[in-house]
Amino acid sequence: MNKFSVIGIDLAKNVFQVHGVDGKGKPVLRKKLKRAQMKRFFAQLPPCLIGMEACASAHYWARTLKGYGHEVRLMAPAFVKPYVKSNKNDRNDAEAICEAVTRPHMRFVAIKTPEQQAVFHLHHGRRQLVKQRVAMSNHIRGVLLEFGIALPQGDRVLREQLWMILEDAENGLPVWVRQLLAQLWEAFKQLEEHIEHLTRALAQWHRENEVSQRLAEIPGIGLQTATMLAAVLGARGADFRNGRQLAAYLGLVPRQASSGGKERLLGISERGDPYLRSLLVHGARAVIRHVRRRQAAGEAGGNPWVEQLLECCHPNEAAVALANKLARTAWAIVAHQRSWQADWKGAAA
Repeated sequence: MNKFSVIGIDLAKNVFQVHGVDGKGKPVLRKKLKRAQMKRFFAQLPPCLIGMEACASAHYWARTLKGYGHEVRLMAPAFVKPYVKSNKNDRNDAEAICEAVTRPHMRFVAIKTPEQQAVFHLHHGRRQLVKQRVAMSNHIRGVLLEFGIALPQGDRVLREQLWMILEDAENGLPVWVRQLLAQLWEAFKQLEEHIEHLTRALAQWHRENEVSQRLAEIPGIGLQTATMLAAVLGARGADFRNGRQLAAYLGLVPRQASSGGKERLLGISERGDPYLRSLLVHGARAVIRHVRRRQAAGEAGGNPWVEQLLECCHPNEAAVALANKLARTAWAIVAHQRSWQADWKGAAA
């Protein structure tokens, strides 16, 4: 008979705290495990419910423990915090996780596959390199500005004019500064090569993934947004009950501050992954820019819904509203195994 009904694990790098209770909720296990002991310990246990916080290495351990027959649930750390009693330490954290995982209305985080995590890290690694490239470009401009040389914005200008500046012997740049700028420029070009390599890797994954290809057909969703959405939604979007839940997960729905019967809706909640939310908003801005350009030329904008939205809303508000609609459309296409159709009308319509 299994004396452990529910187990909470406080994850760490080397030492893991485990707290277990029986079917009546009585504590029967308080134990520290080293990393090398984790697999052997849980492989010997009969199947039980295991709770963990969704933090570093959580998806790896969730997949591993599910392979031993256990039911594993991940929770956001913010939802576990109210159950921590007294002082915060590993032992109390594991007990709080063990209690929180049994709550009937607790929200759980979907366990990601290795392929989904790989796409996430391709995106976030590329984003870090882009940030470093921008920082390097700004640093080069700052050094030049200290010697009275101001360059316009844009990497194209930097590529065209930097070597001309370094070869100009009459601009007053000291020799050491010229050598420094040459080294910084080499580092800048290496960053560009790394970014291009990761972009090609994402493009290759996009060509091999049918879901990502169908998402890229939606106006306002390009390669990066499609691959990121495909990784979040999976093959069928089963982690979300509907499109609004995906939009709420991305923080694209209004934030509430209601009390005493008075309803107050504020700006968007900005929860979830800010990177994917920004991709959707930038894609919506591109659609709006295209519509406004066609309107300025006296042509039909091509998107009546956006045209009507622009008549009553600021372009920034329209961009967020369109980003919300893009998220819902993406979920519908994945969940119902459809392709994009501009004239699609649902059953309610």
